[in-house]
Amino acid sequence: MELIEILGMVAGSISAITFLPQVIKTWRTKSAADISLLMFTFATISVILWLVYGIVKKSVPIIYTNSLVLVFSVIMLYFKFRYGKSHTTATGGTVKVVLPKEQVTS
Repeated sequence: MELIEILGMVAGSISAITFLPQVIKTWRTKSAADISLLMFTFATISVILWLVYGIVKKSVPIIYTNSLVLVFSVIMLYFKFRYGKSHTTATGGTVKVVLPKEQVTS
């Protein structure tokens, strides 16, 4: 493997790792209410296209990076559908949502 490909793999790893904190937080809190479904849908489509491009070009760094990001994006989409409307805490309790009096309707 050439030095430039190693650089691409390192850069790709760092790029992919940027998804990890959100994946971990969503998994721990079991809440994805604030996660944008549209953003992760577009991200997943984009990553699939980049993955196909990398395969056609036979570019290991592009294939590697986009494979990792695809895994994290699919996990986040799963969490969005599983926990998107949930107000359950990581310990199994529920969160009581209290609205200010001016927002409460009779």
